[in-house]
Amino acid sequence: EGPTEPIPANSFALVPLEISAEPLVRIIRELRPQVLVTYDETGGYPHPDHIRAHEISMYAWEAAADPARYPEQGAAWRIPKVYYDRIFNSNRITKMYEVMEASGHPDLAEMGELRSWMGERPPLATTHIPVGDFLDVRDDALRSHASQVPPDSRFFFWPNEVQREAWPFEDFQLVQSFVDSTLPEGDFFAGIDTDDEGDA
Repeated sequence: EGPTEPIPANSFALVPLEISAEPLVRIIRELRPQVLVTYDETGGYPHPDHIRAHEISMYAWEAAADPARYPEQGAAWRIPKVYYDRIFNSNRITKMYEVMEASGHPDLAEMGELRSWMGERPPLATTHIPVGDFLDVRDDALRSHASQVPPDSRFFFWPNEVQREAWPFEDFQLVQSFVDSTLPEGDFFAGIDTDDEGDA
């Protein structure tokens, strides 16, 4: 379900798609990335800006590969692989809950609430990126966006030591690929020839 409150006028979610996507088309054609990571159609949860980020990402991905669209923004470029973020998945949350339960962790109740909220979501992740050695760096990067996530946010209640033991990965779903991919995978760039100039 989508957001239940009215979206404020002039918000990111209400800017026409073809306008919001044009700068991203330009960046894609300039930088020629090999992988695009974005939200799925629900935005991970129904936040209007997250949903719009998905729409813009996929629109720009298609447009950047089409030389007839936005020709003034450079030569066409097709990103070979597209992933959806699947960090909120039942397998991960259940495993973390079990580890916290076994140790009597004080944040078990909060993890239980998250587990109940998620229910039994189908396992959609195809790609598990090892991040156990980088969790603290990840959190510091998120804290640097203070206008989005305050330092005392509930986003930080997941103890990193529990994540390292229970699920030292971040999970994604490969949804578009123009290279040979063997799933599951542990590398965004699996199957990509780094010397390939891609399609234009």
